[in-house]
Amino acid sequence: MSPLITLAELDALGEVTLLDVRSRLGGPPGVTFYREGHIPGAAYCDLDADLAGPAGAGGRHPLPETEAFQAAMRRLGVSNDRPVVAYDDAGSTIAARIWWTLRYFGHQDVRVLDGGLAAWTADGRPATTDEPQVEPGDFVAKPGALPVLDADEAAALARSGILVDARSAERYRGETEPIDPAAGHVPGAVNVPTTGNVGPDGRFLPAEQLRARFDAVGVRDGVPLGAYCGSGVTAAHELIALELAGYPGAALYVGSWSNWSADPSRPIETA
Repeated sequence: MSPLITLAELDALGEVTLLDVRSRLGGPPGVTFYREGHIPGAAYCDLDADLAGPAGAGGRHPLPETEAFQAAMRRLGVSNDRPVVAYDDAGSTIAARIWWTLRYFGHQDVRVLDGGLAAWTADGRPATTDEPQVEPGDFVAKPGALPVLDADEAAALARSGILVDARSAERYRGETEPIDPAAGHVPGAVNVPTTGNVGPDGRFLPAEQLRARFDAVGVRDGVPLGAYCGSGVTAAHELIALELAGYPGAALYVGSWSNWSADPSRPIETA
């Protein structure tokens, strides 16, 4: 199953749990944008409250506790036997986090609306300010369905396989660091910025173009793969791009740079 879904495929899907996961780093709460207009039937999923545990030594967006995540998903109407479709307005960079997190906790049918809210409105479809009455779901969270990395495992993978840094080139090179304690990257990591995975319309590039991006940094069939970003959000977007490119199964370093750079004993590479 593709991690993405088109509008036509969404129309044909039938009963579905639709989730709006818009968010703004350092901006107004994402629910503000949801209340100004969203796809009819969509419930709002909060990145910080629903898809991550409390920020701390583990990073800015660590994995949520299993019971907390299960409760949040049930509140949003998620059930194991009903498809989930998520969208945002940021090239799917936020929606990718719920795609990955639900799959990690065992949901079998989760997809991201390619192009997000912009694709919906560009097709002439109306948004609404009406908030749906959500019937609680029965989702049972079972962690461990997807591979994850801690800091030591990420360091080892950068030496023995390919560890992809999904942040901007400037942050990777250590020229700037607007958020975390130190600038630079995990030694040995390669840089494939998430922003290059999508076109101007916010839709993912064709598979062959995505594959060319990853092949250019040494990704090959059979080579162990992992990805990280600032806090484990846009790295999930990188995993979608890798899967579309024909490289499924990459591991996520959930703590990402916010975890790595918080430990002054860890080495940092620049340039």
